[in-house]
Amino acid sequence: MKMEYNKLTFLSAVMLTIMMCVPPADTGATAAKDKKRLDSLRNVRCPRLMSSAAEYYRNRDWKQTVKIYEEITTLDCDEWNPNFAPPQEIYQYYAIAYEQMGKFDSSEFVLLDGLQKLPDNIELRKRLAYSYKRQGKNDQEIIEYERLVEMAPEDLTVMNELSKLYKENDRYDDQIFVLEKILSLDEGNEIAQSELAMAFENSGKDPLDVYRKRYENNPNNLSYGIDYADRLSQVDQYENAIPVLQKLIEQDPSSKLAYRKLAEASKATDDLEKAAKAYEELFKIDPRDIRIAISISDVYLENDDYRLALKWADKASNLDDKTGDGLGQKGKVYYYGWDNFRQNPFTNDDRLIAKLAYDYFVKAEKKGYRGFSKSAWLKENEKDILYGKAQWFMAEDKVKRSRSISATTSDYNWVTESLKAEDGWK
Repeated sequence: MKMEYNKLTFLSAVMLTIMMCVPPADTGATAAKDKKRLDSLRNVRCPRLMSSAAEYYRNRDWKQTVKIYEEITTLDCDEWNPNFAPPQEIYQYYAIAYEQMGKFDSSEFVLLDGLQKLPDNIELRKRLAYSYKRQGKNDQEIIEYERLVEMAPEDLTVMNELSKLYKENDRYDDQIFVLEKILSLDEGNEIAQSELAMAFENSGKDPLDVYRKRYENNPNNLSYGIDYADRLSQVDQYENAIPVLQKLIEQDPSSKLAYRKLAEASKATDDLEKAAKAYEELFKIDPRDIRIAISISDVYLENDDYRLALKWADKASNLDDKTGDGLGQKGKVYYYGWDNFRQNPFTNDDRLIAKLAYDYFVKAEKKGYRGFSKSAWLKENEKDILYGKAQWFMAEDKVKRSRSISATTSDYNWVTESLKAEDGWK
């Protein structure tokens, strides 16, 4: 308030001089002369004051900084030369000096004064919001952040801060609005997604209903459709999620995310054929992704289609032989097939397929594979389960000459690979 008083006193003195010393007919001429005198004073004082303010600020002498900036604003140095005396710098550093002294009410006054001249200045408004925060003026702080969102509609930092304020003040509907705005700019923002879910719960609204309405009101927004399908899946409404995902794919046949989620939803409803088809369409879009090939193999394996499961495991191993994941998948297919068709006692074909499974598990693990494997168990029981030297010794001469043996029974007609004789087998 002292600054305002000094400024008014100075201006009043000028006006009083004009009224008392100059006849009414010469008012214009006197005003021009007075302005000239003021400009002359500013030419001398403002550069010195700006230099002193900067020096005191650097030395963290906040009391002197405040005193100098008070004189600078009284002289309106920013109006004299806004380039040499930038108004944002003046009011910002003036306010910070008060903040450092713990006088946030004075900082508020300075910033409000500065915003009279610079109403669209974002930095000054942020500092004003901070001063309100330190004074516990929650409503005023929220109002300033709401203004900041209007002024900087793509500033995620500002919107995140406003979301926190709404949450702290139990204004969940307003928080939902801001969070949805954040997600419209950054749809992969997991923090905002989690906050949105909590805001829905805190507001007492059904999150699923909110997501449904949002998607229905914006049917061309793929992101909203994915969110809605996700919500349906999270509450086990996979049969309702499937048509939503199918519609999204019609809109964007290149959406890998929609195909993946359709495959997962179809698998959850035990529609394994539809799941496999969705994964295969996804593979067409991204034919170098080994994970997709393995997912397709797993679906066919779950459906007891060992031929196609092995086909896609082969593709996976051909795509990437560095990680061993494809080799491990082949071992898995052979093991599951063996476990499904094995006889009691084991036939030669049973032993042969078990040996193929074991060999692929071992090859995969040497490459760092850490997925499903029965290599340890098969090794532990190799004499009882695996095809080996003893079985090879009993093989026909024609088989021995070829140094390989294949399964011959109908149960294993999906296996086209032969087992190669190992060194030492005679």
